[in-house]
Amino acid sequence: MLIVKNLKKSYGGIKAVDGCSCKINENDITALIGPNGSGKTTVFNIISGLVSADAGEVVLGSKNIMGKSPQAIANLGISRLFQHSRVFGNLTVTENLLLSFDKENTKFLKTFLGYKFSQKKIGRVLRLLKLNAFQNQKAGELSYGQKRLVELGRAVVQPHNVLLLDEPVAGVAPRLRVAIGDALLQLKREGETIFFIEHDMDFVLKVADHVIVMDQGKVIARGVPGKIRRNRKVMEAYLGR
Repeated sequence: MLIVKNLKKSYGGIKAVDGCSCKINENDITALIGPNGSGKTTVFNIISGLVSADAGEVVLGSKNIMGKSPQAIANLGISRLFQHSRVFGNLTVTENLLLSFDKENTKFLKTFLGYKFSQKKIGRVLRLLKLNAFQNQKAGELSYGQKRLVELGRAVVQPHNVLLLDEPVAGVAPRLRVAIGDALLQLKREGETIFFIEHDMDFVLKVADHVIVMDQGKVIARGVPGKIRRNRKVMEAYLGR
């Protein structure tokens, strides 16, 4: 589904990403972990088209998407949740989700059938994320964790093949972490392919099918969560043991 080949990116003399390669399988949840500064978000930024790589390839399906604009990459099927909250506080939860339809969907929404389709899709996402009770509330009035759920909903509503989620539960209260984890598992059951960055190891081990570990710009380990938990390199780099 998504293949990253030998990505490299330097800032001055610092190698932010140094030969990173990985494969994200269709209908899997894959976690990307590592200490701060290991290159995780830079990899996501390259995949999303926000940062240009010095070398390497990013292949989505059969298409090399390297060098394309963020909008073109989004239209090809990459939908992203960013690390920091970006809801439109003066709009309702439902209005925030409506904004995620692309231009063609916006034209489609002007028809009766399009309106019914959008309402059905948004209703499903609201139920999935347990946001029904807040659908007509201004997003700016929600808690931080609820705002993250709205952002996740926007990423899900946007037409896509792969969901990129940058720290979906960072700063989120425990109850809402459970809600986000349950939502990701349900999305997988519905056929979604999810690639996410996270520091919460308990969350990673409960949700991910596969884990990729980076340190100093390189992939140092990959495998199922149980294997990664016992990996000495991971303990040293990520857990400080």
